[in-house]
Amino acid sequence: MWLLLRRAYPVRILLPLRGEWVGRRGLPRSLAPGPPRRRYRKEALPALEMPVSPVTTSEIRQYLRAHGIPFQDGHSCLRAPSPFVGSSDFNNQKKDSTASFCLFIDKTTGHFLCMTSLAEGSWEDFQASVEGRGDGPKEGVLLTEGPEAEDREQVLRIWNRAVPLWELPDPEEAKLARVMFGLTKVTDDTLKKFSVRYLRSTRSLVFPWFTPGASGLRGLKLLGAEGQGDGVQYVETTIPRPGAYHNLFGLPLISRRDAEVVLTSRELDSLALSQSTGLPTLSLPRGTVCLPPALLPYLEQFRRIVFWLGDDLRAWEAAKLFARKLNPKRCSLVRPGNQQPRPLEALNQSLSLSRILRTALPAWHKSIVSFRQLREEVLGELLNVEQAAGVRWSRFPDLNRLLKGHRKGELTVFTGPTGSGKTTFISEYALDLCTQGVNTLWGSFEISNVRLARVMLTQFAVARLEEQLDKYDEWADRFEDLPLYFMTFHGQQSIRSVIDTMQHAVYVYDVCHVVIDNLQFMMGHEQLSTDRIAAQDYIVGAFRKFATDNSCHVTLVIHPRKEDDDKELQTASIFGSAKASQEADNVLILQDRKLVTGPGKRYLQVSKNRFDGDVGVFPLEFNKGSLTFSIPPKSKARLKKIKDDNGLVAKKSSSGKKGAGHQNSETCLGQDPSSFQPDTKSSG
Repeated sequence: MWLLLRRAYPVRILLPLRGEWVGRRGLPRSLAPGPPRRRYRKEALPALEMPVSPVTTSEIRQYLRAHGIPFQDGHSCLRAPSPFVGSSDFNNQKKDSTASFCLFIDKTTGHFLCMTSLAEGSWEDFQASVEGRGDGPKEGVLLTEGPEAEDREQVLRIWNRAVPLWELPDPEEAKLARVMFGLTKVTDDTLKKFSVRYLRSTRSLVFPWFTPGASGLRGLKLLGAEGQGDGVQYVETTIPRPGAYHNLFGLPLISRRDAEVVLTSRELDSLALSQSTGLPTLSLPRGTVCLPPALLPYLEQFRRIVFWLGDDLRAWEAAKLFARKLNPKRCSLVRPGNQQPRPLEALNQSLSLSRILRTALPAWHKSIVSFRQLREEVLGELLNVEQAAGVRWSRFPDLNRLLKGHRKGELTVFTGPTGSGKTTFISEYALDLCTQGVNTLWGSFEISNVRLARVMLTQFAVARLEEQLDKYDEWADRFEDLPLYFMTFHGQQSIRSVIDTMQHAVYVYDVCHVVIDNLQFMMGHEQLSTDRIAAQDYIVGAFRKFATDNSCHVTLVIHPRKEDDDKELQTASIFGSAKASQEADNVLILQDRKLVTGPGKRYLQVSKNRFDGDVGVFPLEFNKGSLTFSIPPKSKARLKKIKDDNGLVAKKSSSGKKGAGHQNSETCLGQDPSSFQPDTKSSG
């Protein structure tokens, strides 16, 4: 049989089993408690249902002073005496300003965590507790919601069946497991120190999640491995599910005196680092995908934090993003390179991990004074050309040929005629990226979130689920694990409230792609001017600044100005002034008109590409059954250069000469370029 394990973001690999039937969660049926049932656990982004005026650090400080509560300013949190440890202890802490305060209040969100009682909650919960209003905080460990009984039962069942590697009865099996996971140089003492076990039935390593103080088992992570060419592909399964799995692996081994820590993206790397250097090391629960703010209080004690997240450009970008949350002044980054692989590989190659750590670069500097500070980053992009181009689409290969990929920090403007399917296309466009681990926030002001989620779920399943309701739970569970969130706004909204929500999502969920559909719904709230054009320019500028400052890609849907039905849209057709197209890094136009040689079809035009200048068009085929625009796999499109002076597709002349004034290389993708040539007479 084969086992399907699911990672925190959608990476799926088949692993061999020893004759056991596979149950839910990708575990053997003998380990899966009971039949599948519907589960509603993942938050529908409640944290984004923010008050109009979110709490600020200044407001938190003023409130604490007004109530006579002393506090200490930390890197990302304020430390204060906790009202959840008993009234006498609380009063003693308030009298002694030098006490080791155990309450941590996040400077950005106001969320608090008491290290002693493990109570946590929102800023409103804290205010209610201080003022004695009766609605106290929620009890828990890292999470506001405790594990379900089903999860607790499953965790204990798996943990009890797993055994240490050195206790396997078959030495050959133990040797094979070490080779599979690259642990040939990791000692039994290191595995015992971190309480790592091995589950024979799934051939997976088992990493425990202990509560602070190692007083109980909170959850597990199962790591499977499969050979892939010359390398190994690792696949993770977490209990509870990824959105609720907040385990800093190695935390029980950290002492209060430790002032420096190394953060890794994999548990295997933490094992290698601890064994080779003896330094305190922690592994992030979701690797390079997300650093949950709930973990920040556990990192407050460290004066220096070194990020060693991997050996590629994505790991480097994630390290820079996470350093912003933890105060860049205390963070250093290990730059990926040939002589600086990830820690486990460095150990297996007999490299000095201590020497590599000494080369870590500071994450913060006041200013760039010369090319010297940039040369290593430029070299990194040259060594990783494909990764520098961004995340590539899996459903739209033709879009990869033009835009090369989806990059952080850019602004994409998308337009198309009314009723052409802009929202349907852009939902699949964003879903494609989300399934590859791009944390996505949707702001749909035109249609409800329920309707949008239904469209995206249909596109995700590539089938009409109303005709196969028996498969709904299966697809809904998989869809629920995607790093996808929705704003709760609908109708007209102010740009300030939208930007605040986006910044909150970037901080809390490490969102790196925001879709706004559409800009016109924010213009009615702006009181800057009665001039709608000036209001739109202000809004576009705000989104441009947000994308750059937060290293987050913003896709902005804008309706076009009214054009004649027989004319194609151009960049100048975008409603408003030229600021939108000038500020944008990419401009996409969904064209919808009849072609000369066939029935009406849609095609996508890339009219601006700041990354490398390639622009062009390719056809889209709408599948009504799955609500998708992606070209069927059997359709083999080929690339052919064309000439275009006015943003229109023109048939290539037999002589092959280019028209005057043509600067960008425009392309048309399809089986027959002439079949995609619009009627030049009707388009003017």
